[in-house]
Amino acid sequence: MDNKYAYSLSRSTCNVVILYGIREAAEHFKVISGILSLKKIFVLIGAFQIFNNCQPFIALNGSLLVNLHSGKIPGLKDYLLDMNPEKYPDNPMLLNVWEGEFSCVPESLVNTSYFEACKESYSFRSMDPSYYDVENFCYTFSVYSAVYVLAYALHNTFLYKKEKITETRIQRWELWQMNRYLRTALFTTKGGEEIQINEGKVSSRFDLLNIIFTPNKLLSIIKVGYFYGHGGQMVLHLNDSSIQWNPKFPQTPQFLCSESCYPGYQKLQHEGAQPCCHHCVPCPENEITNKTDMERCNKCSEDHRPNEKRDTCIHRTIEFLSYGDTLGMCLVFKVLLLCFGAVIMFGIFVKHKDTPIVKANNRSLSFILLISLILTFLCPLLFIGHPTKISCLLRQAVFETTFSVAVSSVLAKTFTVVLAFRVTKPISKLNKWMKKQFSVFILISCFFMQLVICVTWLVISPPFPGYKTEVEVGKIILQCNEGSVTAFYIVICYIGCLAVFSFIVAFLARKLPDTFNEAQYITFSMLVFCSVWISFIPAYLSTKGKNTVAVEVFAILSSSSGLLGCIFIPKFYFILMKPELNVRPTVTQRKALK
Repeated sequence: MDNKYAYSLSRSTCNVVILYGIREAAEHFKVISGILSLKKIFVLIGAFQIFNNCQPFIALNGSLLVNLHSGKIPGLKDYLLDMNPEKYPDNPMLLNVWEGEFSCVPESLVNTSYFEACKESYSFRSMDPSYYDVENFCYTFSVYSAVYVLAYALHNTFLYKKEKITETRIQRWELWQMNRYLRTALFTTKGGEEIQINEGKVSSRFDLLNIIFTPNKLLSIIKVGYFYGHGGQMVLHLNDSSIQWNPKFPQTPQFLCSESCYPGYQKLQHEGAQPCCHHCVPCPENEITNKTDMERCNKCSEDHRPNEKRDTCIHRTIEFLSYGDTLGMCLVFKVLLLCFGAVIMFGIFVKHKDTPIVKANNRSLSFILLISLILTFLCPLLFIGHPTKISCLLRQAVFETTFSVAVSSVLAKTFTVVLAFRVTKPISKLNKWMKKQFSVFILISCFFMQLVICVTWLVISPPFPGYKTEVEVGKIILQCNEGSVTAFYIVICYIGCLAVFSFIVAFLARKLPDTFNEAQYITFSMLVFCSVWISFIPAYLSTKGKNTVAVEVFAILSSSSGLLGCIFIPKFYFILMKPELNVRPTVTQRKALK
């Protein structure tokens, strides 16, 4: 491994590195340990030799080593620890080890006094066990197990042939006849290890070792688990609590380049990176993931929304301006209150229909205006409650036609005021227009035009119940879709034009010597009406959800209240509070004074 690969490894976001090999291990880790910023856990597979107090191997602190299984071989430990040159004088390897460790090997075994002193002073039992591990001999145990298998097969073969011995002839046997027992070996060694061979295949078994370096750089290798083949599958046994990871990792490191994306997140692949390297991106609005490592979020249905974790879809809250809401109850109370007030005022006007105040400015138009205002006050009841096909179809059409009657009546009353004073001149050319039918003509014409617009709207693109899910998070707003938005604004603008025209005519006639200042009252009422509906447009466009309906209801009630209050309350005051002024002589006298 050269510096190029080591640098690439240090730049990688993966935490776990698998190394497989048997040569130049020290050189590999020498390069790796030179990168101070390296934060990796290694999994070693192969015949690696790791030495104590060796600086390059410090980088392996907390790593795992996959090694051949090492079992117990009874008597081997004592045998190895008791070895010395006296017992095995012809073993050159032993002499070299003895001399290297103790510097105490006699030049000649003939000098027995020198050797006795050396033997009494030194022994392998006095050495640090970490230098020579006599507990875990994986390759030795493999050889030991193989010898045991052969001994088992030979023993069974001998027992089988012994049964075939006859009195006259001893049968001969060959080595190949042992295969029968080698292919089905199953026994337990003296060390308690079970060995099994099925159809000539040995059940593989490997140990998982944890490599630990103490603060003083002493090596300690601890067995933390094992895995073996069983029934065609690999079975893993791991003691997580006994593993000591590198101090750079406060918790168990993740094997993947990136951590798993939990429900509520989707995988976004790094450009040009390995498949395991990705970002975890939260799901967009109204989308979820309910499994780990999903590459794409799933969209919730229209009547569902994601929960806070965005891992499941839950039902949306259905919302509309209902009678049970505080806002809905307040509006209903205001509707009934205004309607009740208009009904009382209508009754009083009917009772005093023959008085001069009621007769002034066309008594029939006043009655039509009051009735239309009563019906207009009741129209908001169609706007409140659960939207249905019938309510959506009727609410705008009923309101617009009813309200157009009210505004048309005001316009007709305005012309009545103007014409009433124009005809006082004998030579006026307007005498022929001073008929009662003229005001009726204005009323019917304006009403009929609005009726045509509403019928056309209902035929071509009528309103219908619908819902919106994007207005408020987690809610379904039930409302009436106006169908043709153009038609909706046309009917609104038509009423506005009637109101503006009435305002202009009444404003021009405000100084005419009317006994009860009818033109001034109409002027002020139209000013209130226009102010309400001009402010309604930005308010309507800026509100969302059920508040949109509330704004429209409030505009209807406010504008209708303005007409009722500005035009009829002054007359109501004279009728009830100043009855002495509501007589013909007084009216005649007031006109004379003018």
